[in-house]
Amino acid sequence: MSNAPTLQSFIGGRWIGQQGAQALRSAIDGQAIARTHEEALDFSEAIEHGRKRGIASLMALDFQQRAARLKALALYLTEHKEQLYTLSRHSGATRADSWIDIEGGASTLFSYAGVGARELPSGNIVHEGPAMPLGKQGTFAGTHILVPRGGLAVHINAFNFPIWGMLEKFAPSFLAGMPCIIKPATATSYLTEAAVRLMHASGLLPEGSLQLIIGGTGDLLDRLQGQDVVTFTGSADTAAKLRVNPNLVRNSIPFNAEADSLNCAILAPEITPGDPEFDLFVKEVAREMTVKAGQKCTAIRRAIVPAKHVDAVASKLRERLAQVVIGDPAVEGVRMGALASHAQQADVAERLDALLASSDLLFGARDGFAPRGEGVNEGAFFAPTLLLARDPHAEGGAHDIEAFGPVSTLMAYDDLDEAIALAARGKGSLVASLVTKDPLVAAKVVPQAAALHGRLHILDRECAAESTGHGSPLPVLKHGGPGRAGGGEELGGLRAVTHYLQRAAVQGSPTMLAAVTREHVRGAKVIESEVHPFRRYFDELQIGESLLTHRRTVTEADLVNFGCLSGDHFYMHFDEIAAKESQFGKRIAHGYFVLSAAAGLFVSPAPGPVLANYGLDTLRFINPVGIGDTIQARLTCKRKIDQGKKSPKGEPQGVVAWDVEVTNQNGELVASYDILTLVLKRPEQA
Repeated sequence: MSNAPTLQSFIGGRWIGQQGAQALRSAIDGQAIARTHEEALDFSEAIEHGRKRGIASLMALDFQQRAARLKALALYLTEHKEQLYTLSRHSGATRADSWIDIEGGASTLFSYAGVGARELPSGNIVHEGPAMPLGKQGTFAGTHILVPRGGLAVHINAFNFPIWGMLEKFAPSFLAGMPCIIKPATATSYLTEAAVRLMHASGLLPEGSLQLIIGGTGDLLDRLQGQDVVTFTGSADTAAKLRVNPNLVRNSIPFNAEADSLNCAILAPEITPGDPEFDLFVKEVAREMTVKAGQKCTAIRRAIVPAKHVDAVASKLRERLAQVVIGDPAVEGVRMGALASHAQQADVAERLDALLASSDLLFGARDGFAPRGEGVNEGAFFAPTLLLARDPHAEGGAHDIEAFGPVSTLMAYDDLDEAIALAARGKGSLVASLVTKDPLVAAKVVPQAAALHGRLHILDRECAAESTGHGSPLPVLKHGGPGRAGGGEELGGLRAVTHYLQRAAVQGSPTMLAAVTREHVRGAKVIESEVHPFRRYFDELQIGESLLTHRRTVTEADLVNFGCLSGDHFYMHFDEIAAKESQFGKRIAHGYFVLSAAAGLFVSPAPGPVLANYGLDTLRFINPVGIGDTIQARLTCKRKIDQGKKSPKGEPQGVVAWDVEVTNQNGELVASYDILTLVLKRPEQA
């Protein structure tokens, strides 16, 4: 213990902690590997540093620049990952377990870097358009914007994923411009501290954007304000205590909880032991029992199976669990490590005893449990344990007690309605899996189960090879669940970023809305330019710069020629009688001809700064265009996004979204859309 390093908090831009306090023991052999620090922290210093330094340094960057920092951080952590793997072994994690935590964490940074680059603008304001007219004359309109909250994000994390658990909250907070104060669970805080040291050493973190607390949070929550946010991952009991903190309640401070839950997997009634789905179910349950030694908030705690197949499922699971090699992850062939701490080992044992009051033991420590490796007798190992509920409808048991380790309970059902009812007894879960080969079964179960589950995972032979599995939250999908699962929501791509932004409605003239949103709004004053907008470089273009084109009258020859060219001979374009009997009362032009004709009106054909058109957004055909109608287009610079990218030739470029309005001779809108283009920046002068 005397040689165990003292962990340090990172507060106010400095590392604090010299005197060792609580020893943190290796889950493998019980040896002390680190100590918390004895020094008390001044949380007012952390708050002041985050508010004065952190917010300012993050707001000096925009969404695109912060996204680029996330990508660089992900690359840096990936480059230095091996030192994290070495340390992760002491948490009882195998290499595969650690991959989820370490490289899964870096992958989340990569994912949110992509979200920022693709879906967020330059600047620090998001326009949630389109703007809506609020008056008949078009001079008064309203819209919504998202802006950084101007506060701090306090993240209180669980012990099971000390790196991923930090980064999956940090990434969207950072992207949203919110400094983070991170409090990891003490048992595995040595891993979080190591990751934070790497992030700090990278030089990529703006000052005050990330602070770390080793130990308790003291009066931190009592010092927060209404613009701040608190997120929590851990037990449902702790979440319930934290969310009623008087200061959080008094100041309406958002509190997001992601709590451990009694997740389930349902084997559909049509599946037989000869089906591939039967083996997939057994494999999934066994995997969720043994990955991270069952210490996952998404692990399968209840396996709900047809009564006629309970014995077959139990037999297959026992066979599979008996093959799992347990011990020190450094030993060749070991596939399951230890629980994260000795305290966790004692807690799981206590909860298993409670479960045995209403369940029968099908597989456990009695069945050859013998961890491999030196010193493992002092480790925090626990045998994979499979139970069978005597009465799946009884109060208590696996519907109420969670052993947060390699423990799962089989439950029998007679029909599908009973299976759905048993799943609901979890009182709100993060995830449920349905293993079925019948789409009609999925169509019945999922809509009902969705009311009480944050994610539904449907597994069959078709998706099995690519399925990421029951227990894997993904950055692009929501993570969280109702009821016992905490009622919160994390991840989900852009959704997670918006949790850390403040939404406001804005009303005013279109011109004022355009000024506020930094995006052209229909009806706003435009900048009529003598130079075609397509002739301007990215950095020269102004939002609102606009071109009103010349006109073009649509002829029958246009319809015939476009139909021959495209192969589109739909009756509305060619059959005079059928078209007359339609709701339009006449033949009309192809919608895509209107787009093509509009492009012919506004495109500047000579080579210039506009490199490529790579897509259309929000396309709508509003009114029909008939033979003899005359169309005109207005092209307006709507939005500019500087992603800091270059063309294949190494030329700096940006993204420009153009608002296009196509009207007829009566001034009526016939087509509306955005064009996305890549536009060169002005070459640097020699």
